Amino acid sequence: MLLHEHLEKGAEKKPNFSFSEFENKSLSYHEANLLSNKLANKLVDEGLQVGDRFAFLAKNCTEMAIMYYAASKVGVVPVPLNYRLADQEWSYIINDSKAKLIIVKGNEYANRINMIKSELLDVKKYVSIELEEPINDFSDFYNWISDSSETKPTRNVIEEDDVYQMYTSGTTGHPKGAILLQRNVAANIRQYLDRLTLPNPSRTLLVAPMYHAAAMINMCGCIALGGTIVIQEDFIPQNVVDCLANEKITHTVLVPAMIQACLVSVPNVESNEYSNLDQIHYGASPIAPETLKRAMDVFKCKFGQGFGMTETVAVICLMTPEEHIRALNEKPELLKSCGRPAIDTQVEIRDDDDNPLPIGEVGQICAKGPQIMKGYWNKDEESQKALKGGWMHTGDAGRMDEEGFVFIQDRIKDMIVSGGENIYSTEVEAALFAHPDVLDAAVIGIPDEKYGEVVKACIVKKEGSKISEDDLINFCKDRIASYKKPQSIDFIDEVPRNASGKVLKKVLREPYWKGQDRQVS
Repeated sequence: MLLHEHLEKGAEKKPNFSFSEFENKSLSYHEANLLSNKLANKLVDEGLQVGDRFAFLAKNCTEMAIMYYAASKVGVVPVPLNYRLADQEWSYIINDSKAKLIIVKGNEYANRINMIKSELLDVKKYVSIELEEPINDFSDFYNWISDSSETKPTRNVIEEDDVYQMYTSGTTGHPKGAILLQRNVAANIRQYLDRLTLPNPSRTLLVAPMYHAAAMINMCGCIALGGTIVIQEDFIPQNVVDCLANEKITHTVLVPAMIQACLVSVPNVESNEYSNLDQIHYGASPIAPETLKRAMDVFKCKFGQGFGMTETVAVICLMTPEEHIRALNEKPELLKSCGRPAIDTQVEIRDDDDNPLPIGEVGQICAKGPQIMKGYWNKDEESQKALKGGWMHTGDAGRMDEEGFVFIQDRIKDMIVSGGENIYSTEVEAALFAHPDVLDAAVIGIPDEKYGEVVKACIVKKEGSKISEDDLINFCKDRIASYKKPQSIDFIDEVPRNASGKVLKKVLREPYWKGQDRQVS
């Protein structure tokens, strides 16, 4: 099924049902479908052909949701931009994708794009949404589409067509554009809903950034069921908690850092009732078991997990609510797992020579299935390396147990080798997150003459906390082996993260490895 057909099905079967709610404005399925037709036809009027790229820059909003479905109708490929990037990073992505048009929401981003217009080689049309002050050469979005037809476009789109192009986080070097096909997204929606069955109809809180894979599967899964997406522009913990409690939300997707922030920084999180909340799904980075246990106790709903990456649409492994309950009741080690392979998906743990490893051994997590990307845009060598033999090489180190549950140990490049012992930062972070005064944590290896590397923790304290370095190191002694505990702790204001919530450990390591030939011992 093509992406836009889910919207069209909803418009046909229940036209007056709410498609989206954003800033006290509701859009029905009928209205959403007509708006997407107008945008789709306008893209055609501007000369964009099947496979042509255009960029979209905004925080979460209704127009961004409409954009994905409109582009799908005419085979034009959106390139959603991370609004947190620097201007030069936007310039690189826009030029790399050869975007012919850009849609920007808000004066801040429009002004910044206007400043780099001379660098944008292929952009022929600039469109803006909700500008307080007009900018030359920027067409107002609603004026721009006002003369466009509301009828369904006639252009033929097939499942082998590109549906969107998301850029990977680029923790090293330039970001790469992952090309996702219609059939990739259709497969992953099916895989997601097969293992994480949502209430029907669903009211889904969409707060993860919509340029990101986690938000896409959240939105697409909901609309595939004919549900309502309740959009929040940005992640504000208090607003999220209030929405979950008061807006009859049945389901949401949050990254672990969001869950931790809600638990630690929202005073009324435990006193609220979440009577309509059926499920919270999490992913994008490992979650500390103590954080998960507390979240399950506070929100009193089912929990599901997805593990994957931009290159796999969203998920390759899933852990169901039933498996979470089993973990609590009989097999607590499952709380450290990211679940089992999705339907029609193979997962193997492989060594450095790409050979499958026995059960229990740690190696690179590799996956094969219908959700795996076509490749990286204009990067044949990187595509061949990532997709060697038709398997997506994730760059994550993990192991698999005898039941097929996958356990992520770390990013391969983030493993710490201290005195010949392998230390996985996620295990140390899990111990630190068990302390009630830890708001956020990241663990890195720093150089040491005796051991090669030793463990350092970078900690964001809960506001008002007086916890010391010694307090936290001693706290870890009872939870992990002595050689794994932090040898030193830095208290910082914020843990640097990329768009998907992954910690930018290269940024944290950099000051300690200056002058070294490489950032490992």
